[in-house]
Amino acid sequence: MPGLKAIIDALEPIEDGSRGTIPDTWLQGRTSYGGLSAALALHAAQNSDEDLPPLRSALVAFIGPLSGDIVIRASRLRRGRNAAFVQADVESEAGLGLRATFVFMSAVESKVDYQVGKAPDYAPPGPDATTFKGNSAVSFAQNFELLDRRDETVGPAEWLRWVRLNEREGLDPMVELMAVADCLPPAALKLVGGPAPCSSMTWQLNVLGSQPTTRDGWWLLRADAAYAKGGSSSQEMRIWNTDGEPIAEQMQSVAIFA
Repeated sequence: MPGLKAIIDALEPIEDGSRGTIPDTWLQGRTSYGGLSAALALHAAQNSDEDLPPLRSALVAFIGPLSGDIVIRASRLRRGRNAAFVQADVESEAGLGLRATFVFMSAVESKVDYQVGKAPDYAPPGPDATTFKGNSAVSFAQNFELLDRRDETVGPAEWLRWVRLNEREGLDPMVELMAVADCLPPAALKLVGGPAPCSSMTWQLNVLGSQPTTRDGWWLLRADAAYAKGGSSSQEMRIWNTDGEPIAEQMQSVAIFA
């Protein structure tokens, strides 16, 4: 089962991008797990220009299925004094599957210093914690170690889960974060009461700080659906590290066919 680093290392440069493969062990139904394809797009974006500042925001559109052989292309949209905008596309035999716009920005001097978003009172897993690998029918989930909170404090359309990659050695911290950030099932699926066909449509991730860090690879993820009707849902998501520091805020639009 190749890890994310092995998939990245196996990418072959071509004239206008790189060529690689989505292993079957990273599929989510008939398409690549979104966190993997977005992480590969970010890797390409990071390597498309010199001395890019830290990632601040990612805007991802899941346009179509991605599987098997893929081609990744990244290009500069604009680069200013502090910020750079880079577009990355991931294509497979079925056509364009993902398009992302990444915003890289250096910190600037500011008189504003404010943040909210305290982490839930949910301690990270200890060495003897009983974790799990997710639904065995979902291939990509076997690449993660997981621990859910399951009590009355968790809402009817909410997930709260500690997540870490099985293989994370040598990964760029931002690429690792991107791969982990999409790991929760759509929160509205809890209202369905079981598995159902679904598809992420768009995803925005805003990084809080210049370099995400945590201990032992664990990240605390929360997803909370605010709307689910007519086959469409909207959810807000957050990520904290093991010290309870807010790492990222997210929003996602998901189609649910149930």
